[in-house]
Amino acid sequence: MLRVRGLTRLALGPVDLEVADGDCLAITGPSGAGKSVLLRAIADLDPNEGTVSCTSCARDAVTGPDWRGRVALLPAESGWWGDAVAMHFRNPGGQRNLLGQVGMPAEAMGWDVARLSTGERHRLALMRALERGPEVLLLDEPTTMLDSGTTLLVEAMLRARMAQGLSILMVTHEAEQPVRMGARALWLEGGRLSASAQQGVGS
Repeated sequence: MLRVRGLTRLALGPVDLEVADGDCLAITGPSGAGKSVLLRAIADLDPNEGTVSCTSCARDAVTGPDWRGRVALLPAESGWWGDAVAMHFRNPGGQRNLLGQVGMPAEAMGWDVARLSTGERHRLALMRALERGPEVLLLDEPTTMLDSGTTLLVEAMLRARMAQGLSILMVTHEAEQPVRMGARALWLEGGRLSASAQQGVGS
């Protein structure tokens, strides 16, 4: 479970939300509303106020790296620091089965980062986020760079992880994605979350 109480960051908040084990919560809203800011604050990457906890611990009780192992963030643009894909994984050989689940060939773990497309980088970054077995996954536009077929593959893989207990908090601009993920949807605007129904998802 992810539980957030009274979170504030700049013009964002206070935000209260909960995501139960195996559930997905989608955050939608206009550009610039603070959706990515919210995810970074929950991941403790930017200064913020409030209390955040997952099933195993409170955020304040552990170090930042330990917290981000339990509550992992996949940003809209992933970071890569080495030349080879395998350098970014603790156990590259153990990832081969997952590669097929995100529409990539088994040999991709042996590729150089420079040859990857934007969508390939994003899928591999998702695998990297999952490698440590987080309790909660924070996703910032997880499929915006993917074609429709690959999007469905990635969503199926995420739903399978949810069935094993993974909680997902997702920012998306795609109107149908929360429906496909079986997610509750909240609207973020003016720094505040609302359950009000919207006529579409902001761009």
